[in-house]
Amino acid sequence: MFDIVIKGINLDQQGRCKHWHTDVDVVANRCAKCRKYYACYLCHDALNTHPFVPVSLDTEETAVCCGVCLHQMTPAQYLHAHYQCPKCHHLFNAQCALHKNTYFC
Repeated sequence: MFDIVIKGINLDQQGRCKHWHTDVDVVANRCAKCRKYYACYLCHDALNTHPFVPVSLDTEETAVCCGVCLHQMTPAQYLHAHYQCPKCHHLFNAQCALHKNTYFC
């Protein structure tokens, strides 16, 4: 087991960043290339020399993390969670659906 670390710019304790910082902006996504969690793809791209690489929707590996309780989910589990963490029930930002193709392929 490893410690879950969410990376980003100006993060708060629940993974909200400079770019997305409402109460429901607590989802972190894992880049398929560097395999690290980031608050958003903008933070990832600002802090790395490679662009954010989406993970496969079919993967059985965890690739999404709730910033509130650090519960990890596969892409399918996240997409079927109805915009709330299945563990702590904190709401997620429904507008993240606009970025589905950025995080998943």
